[in-house]
Amino acid sequence: MTSRVVSRVDFHTLLRALESSGYTVIGPTVSQGAVSYDRIGEVADLPIGWTDEQGPGIYRLHRRDDDALFGFAVGQRSWKTFLYPPRTTLFTVTKNDGGWQFTPGEVAEVRYAMLGVRACELAAIAIQDRVFLGPDHRDRVYETVRRDLFTIGVNCGVAGGTCFCVSMETGPRCESGYDLVLTEIIESGIHEFVFEAGSEAGEAILEQLPGRPATDEDMARVDEIVEKTASSMGRSMNTDGIKQLLEGNPEHPRWDEVADRCLACTNCTLVCPTCFCSTVEDSVTLDGAEATRTRRWDSCFNLEFSELHGVPVRQSRRARYRQWMTHKLASWYDQFGSSGCVGCGRCITWCPVGIDITEEVAAIRATQEVVR
Repeated sequence: MTSRVVSRVDFHTLLRALESSGYTVIGPTVSQGAVSYDRIGEVADLPIGWTDEQGPGIYRLHRRDDDALFGFAVGQRSWKTFLYPPRTTLFTVTKNDGGWQFTPGEVAEVRYAMLGVRACELAAIAIQDRVFLGPDHRDRVYETVRRDLFTIGVNCGVAGGTCFCVSMETGPRCESGYDLVLTEIIESGIHEFVFEAGSEAGEAILEQLPGRPATDEDMARVDEIVEKTASSMGRSMNTDGIKQLLEGNPEHPRWDEVADRCLACTNCTLVCPTCFCSTVEDSVTLDGAEATRTRRWDSCFNLEFSELHGVPVRQSRRARYRQWMTHKLASWYDQFGSSGCVGCGRCITWCPVGIDITEEVAAIRATQEVVR
């Protein structure tokens, strides 16, 4: 595949090429004090010169000493917001003279170009592909948006304080799942981007960009940046035998300790790029002439989520946290053949009490032989 070096002053040509190809460009922007994904019309919409400070229950934006476009990790919003929207109308039933008319919910056939997809997030999209596009069930909304998706990955030049993608083997280099991938290079008065195509669609866009072919020296600089990022992860997780570890310790006292702190606020599941739990709500107009069924995101931390015959199966926070973590890191393998965690660190950053999933795994591992 082709690789090309594009200068900072020409970066806007990428947006114009995507728009002329019929894509709606979604990318990172600063909103409400955080990096969030939204519509990008101009380069100025990107978080130019911003970086993030992340820790357990901590997120702050700070100015960098340069004008990097991608000099941050990830914010609270993930790409699943666009592929698997928080709310979706499934169908509407309307009363008419002859009875009732059933109308399926409309699915907007928008062509998204997602700019700035990190390696961990590409891995998350691949996981959700297995969830929503599996052989036994294909989600209509997800499939429609995913069909024409164009992805521009970013090889991370900075690791966040809660990142542990190296432990999960999902980053910081984008290995697959992208149409284009870029690496931002800022050094010695140089500000440019090394682009690599990953598909025929990516090749077609890359051909429209000004610049020069990438050299071996350029690719060596990409390697250096990725290796530096990989060596500066904010967190790590020992995943050796993790499925057996968690499934073999359902009564470990650590579950009680974490439950004492957990608020069951659902933040970890809402910011997670792979969580997919949902529920349905029915609403009826006052005159009874129309009823609508809506799907919305739900969480296994909600008490009513596990209700059977009106009684929750997992009534304690201990049981709900154990279910979430054990499913994410262990039984997910049984369902989808991989871990459900990509090491993005969002669940640590956006937990209001700073519960750290890597710390919880380490604590159980440290004393597992005692409680078996």
